[in-house]
Amino acid sequence: MKSLNEDLKTRKFKQIYLLFGEENYLKKQYKDKLSKAIISADDTMNYAYYEGKGIDVKEIIDLAETMPFFSTCRLIVIENSGFFKNATPELAEYIKNIPETTYFIFVEKELDKRGKLYKAVKDKGRIVELAKQDEKTLVRWIYGNVKKEGKQITESTIRYLLAKCGTDMENLQKEMEKLFCYTLDKEVIELKDIDTICTTQITNEIFDMVNAVAEKKQKRALDRYYDLLALKEPAMRILYLLSRQFRLLMEVKEMVEQGYGKKEIASKAGLHPFAVGKYIEQSKRFSQKELRSILEESVDIEERVKTGRLGDVLAVELFIVKYSSNSV
Repeated sequence: MKSLNEDLKTRKFKQIYLLFGEENYLKKQYKDKLSKAIISADDTMNYAYYEGKGIDVKEIIDLAETMPFFSTCRLIVIENSGFFKNATPELAEYIKNIPETTYFIFVEKELDKRGKLYKAVKDKGRIVELAKQDEKTLVRWIYGNVKKEGKQITESTIRYLLAKCGTDMENLQKEMEKLFCYTLDKEVIELKDIDTICTTQITNEIFDMVNAVAEKKQKRALDRYYDLLALKEPAMRILYLLSRQFRLLMEVKEMVEQGYGKKEIASKAGLHPFAVGKYIEQSKRFSQKELRSILEESVDIEERVKTGRLGDVLAVELFIVKYSSNSV
């Protein structure tokens, strides 16, 4: 990301950029920044945008070969094409010698670093991974946004916002916009403002529900369940998310016992580094035997609901009651 910012600052651009990674907000931000910097925003004649699978490679090459119209360059933006996951040898070969007037920006969800196209872009252009940001970076980013609005916020309040709304930057941006509108006449953003206007991510509700189950706080666990039902979350989706949470806890617990560090656990379990500590602490509240039993029960409940032997809402309620009971 540092090299990308340097390119934008010096305005010395590579002919090809590949932006990939889990953080969609950053991919969109840098795609827009690069596009506006390389070509004028109102130059529709020399700008082309393609999205999704099934893009005609020959059409792309023909366009890339076309001289720009009253401009020094032509920009082609291609998003989520699957080109870097599937074999695209024709495009890989072509971009080795593209005209000096043609620029490409690829934005992809999936890629294969062993592929010819990836290697060709690496040789010719710049590849930037835009991954999920760590807690320290997110705190700094939120603080910067708040400051731009002429408001104040404490670090503990920012961390509360992250705990409530999650770490996805796109979602956080939306929640901050809501906060700024709600606190229009206020200088300081407080915890009560976040509680009033911001939406709790369902993953955090599920996390709290599992905590309540672990602590045998049955009423709190059921209250969380009823809250999600009131928000029109289907009972079987709640069961799926609960099962997913318990499965993650089992994986995390196994890795901790095997001596893996937080960074390795985050990578292998597909967790945000910010959340790993919480998962490790939560996993300590269960034995491997308990977690295995819970997962087996969830499979059994799903089967009984699908065969019509039990209603979905009641089935999940009984599941929560059983494992949040002091007798288990």
